[in-house]
Amino acid sequence: MNRIKELEKKLNPVKEWPSFQAGDTISVTYKIIEGTKERLQTFTGVVIQRRGTGTTETFTIRKMSGNVGVERIFPFASPILDTIEVNKRGRVRRARIFYLRSLTGKASRIQEKKRFVAEA
Repeated sequence: MNRIKELEKKLNPVKEWPSFQAGDTISVTYKIIEGTKERLQTFTGVVIQRRGTGTTETFTIRKMSGNVGVERIFPFASPILDTIEVNKRGRVRRARIFYLRSLTGKASRIQEKKRFVAEA
């Protein structure tokens, strides 16, 4: 089993991305190929889960587009990913926040983590 994981790492290396977890609001910029043209598109939303390890690790982002919830699953090792930017750190008590799907409006807001600044 270890040998298989070593081969996966060599064949499909995973880039270094900023650390984030469920509840964080992130912006993912990814490449879209349309015929011979290539362009970048940004998807901004709340991370509702991370799953898997190594080359099979994925994360799911949810955003509201009008009154419709849109979710997108991104693999960490995908070559279409260009950048991942953490916009806001959220404070949640679960690793998978699927309850967000049933909430709308102000109820679906996630509290922001407070940062502690040490005084010098």
